[in-house]
Amino acid sequence: MGIDRKTIRLLVLEDSKNEAERIISLFRNSGYATRAHRITSLDNLNEALNSTWDLCIAAHHSDNIAPLTALQSIQRMARDISFIQLTEDNSSESLTESLALGAQDAVPHGEDERLILVAKRELASLEDRRARRAAEIALHETEKRCKLLLESSMDAIAYVHDGMHIYANGPYLQLFGYADADEMEGMPMIDLIDGPDQNHFKDFLKNYRSEEGNAELAFTGITAAAQRFQAKMFFSPAQYDGEPCVQVVIRITNGKAELEEKLREISSQDLVTGLYNRQHFLERLDTAAERAVNAGQPASVAYIKIDHYMALQADLGLAGIDILLADLANTLRQHLTSNSQIARFADNAFSVLRSDVTPEQFKPELLNLIKKVELQLFDINGRTAQTTLSIGVAGLSEKTSKAADVLKRAHHCADQLTQGNALKLHNPADDLAAAANRGDLVAMAQQALANNTFKLLFQPIISLRGDEDELYEVLLRLVNPQGEEVPPSDFLNAAVSAGLADKIDRWVLLNSIKLLTEHRSKGHQTRFFIHLSSASLQDQSLLPWLSTVLKASRLPADSIILQIRETDAVAYLKQAKQLSEGLHALHCQVALGQFGCTLNPYNTLKHMHIDFVKIDGSFIKELSTAEDQETLKQMLAALHAQAKHSIVPFVESASILSILWQAGVNYIQGHYLQGPSQAMNYNFTSGEDSL
Repeated sequence: MGIDRKTIRLLVLEDSKNEAERIISLFRNSGYATRAHRITSLDNLNEALNSTWDLCIAAHHSDNIAPLTALQSIQRMARDISFIQLTEDNSSESLTESLALGAQDAVPHGEDERLILVAKRELASLEDRRARRAAEIALHETEKRCKLLLESSMDAIAYVHDGMHIYANGPYLQLFGYADADEMEGMPMIDLIDGPDQNHFKDFLKNYRSEEGNAELAFTGITAAAQRFQAKMFFSPAQYDGEPCVQVVIRITNGKAELEEKLREISSQDLVTGLYNRQHFLERLDTAAERAVNAGQPASVAYIKIDHYMALQADLGLAGIDILLADLANTLRQHLTSNSQIARFADNAFSVLRSDVTPEQFKPELLNLIKKVELQLFDINGRTAQTTLSIGVAGLSEKTSKAADVLKRAHHCADQLTQGNALKLHNPADDLAAAANRGDLVAMAQQALANNTFKLLFQPIISLRGDEDELYEVLLRLVNPQGEEVPPSDFLNAAVSAGLADKIDRWVLLNSIKLLTEHRSKGHQTRFFIHLSSASLQDQSLLPWLSTVLKASRLPADSIILQIRETDAVAYLKQAKQLSEGLHALHCQVALGQFGCTLNPYNTLKHMHIDFVKIDGSFIKELSTAEDQETLKQMLAALHAQAKHSIVPFVESASILSILWQAGVNYIQGHYLQGPSQAMNYNFTSGEDSL
């Protein structure tokens, strides 16, 4: 209900002013305070995107700007705006096409109640995303402050895991006579305790692990120089880098060895140029990132690299290069607006932070700076020097979670300008493409989702009992930028870890339903087995989404069979049960894959409504003995007694067909019959004769 009370900012792509006003009034009449803007051209949209918006509702057609162009412009500028496409009709082609192009949802024109419900859902999702980004910024800021507090504390503080040091602050190192934290990292804590107290310490640590809360221990410490001192340890539970550990605070008890507080006043200025130094700039950048997330205030970061710096340094000498840097700093001050925060970030580079502008808006000012420096003659102790600049620019927006990433993007853009004397704006698509080219499996999967470049293959599942069912299993394939196929287990496991599995599942479902609808329109009675990951088992929005897609496509629900792995079903049995019941309510069928690998596989069948059971491939590879064959036969008999249709995969030769026939298998699948193919061309009518 919190969303209803907030003012929503609405972009409307609609040629008719009256229709746009009707849509806006629809939201106001539904209880939303609304601030709206009607898009009239691409330039008008780009200008509007400099502000923060929540939703964009696009008509199915516009003479001013195509809906797809508007969507791509929003994506290119990395704005977090939910895009809802209005369609001309309720056909599956229109709805599926809109979703495949990247719209968050598609609603037939005129279905006002549905539009409001979809908008409410997208606003809730948007609120969650913004809250998460704000939480990430707050967590980063908190961690930074905690580390500063630890470093500036007069107390000797360390973090210990399993008796080993994983962090120690300055006073702790000083107390024990160590100059560098690396010397202590990984060192057993017991090495810092005098021999007679070590057994007592071991016993204490064992007991403490079974306790809750704080504890303390008096001990005799020993320094690196073998000097002894009396002190107390104070233990408390803690976390370091997300892992549980123990915080240890040590205080001297004899009162003679007082710890000196280390307070290092870090100047905010670079001594050579008088600009901000690196540390101060990073602090300002963190603050700007926080404002971008919490207040929607955009900002831009420029990384300004001096071209051919090493050659200049060799020619001018250290004193001469310092003069050149100081002159360049003055040029930056003179030609950049007064609200620019300029720093010397590295020996050969400056950095600039500008609030309230996007990289596109910052670009003309930086291009003028490049021209000015190119033409400028610098006087270095009577000699003339010239140089040029390479500038990379990246933006901070409400989607920015780490300010350091923005700086890294700007730096990378500058490094790409190998010829120098140029400017490059960061394009978010470049990061994804670069990561994919480096072999990053998650980036490849993200790129395939964004560019619609996954491949679907189809492998027939054939009846051993003479039925002419046209069954295919849908298999997903990913091709890397070098044109090579990535092993499915590799990229699917990476996708699950990265939280992309549910998105990939929906992509497969959408595209499979689209292809199946087209294939069945030619007179085929084909049905698909489509895999669902564990992420989809936990996705409560999957069923209503699937119901909408099936209705829009006018595809019979029983033409798709959703396949769930047995191990996933066991791990999420409650969710799997609810999903199987919901699927059967939609008249979809359910298959249990890789069956027989758990301790009690038949227990899963008691809780789920299962139509097909696919035996795990390990049982097929172990049919060389009569005992193995009998095991398979008993499993099949138990399944058939429960009216489950059995499928045996990995049939790679004709030699086991007679065994499978005698065992009573319903369906078989494998390369001996036909491998995965992009075409659905298996002749099911001759299936029994060909076997």
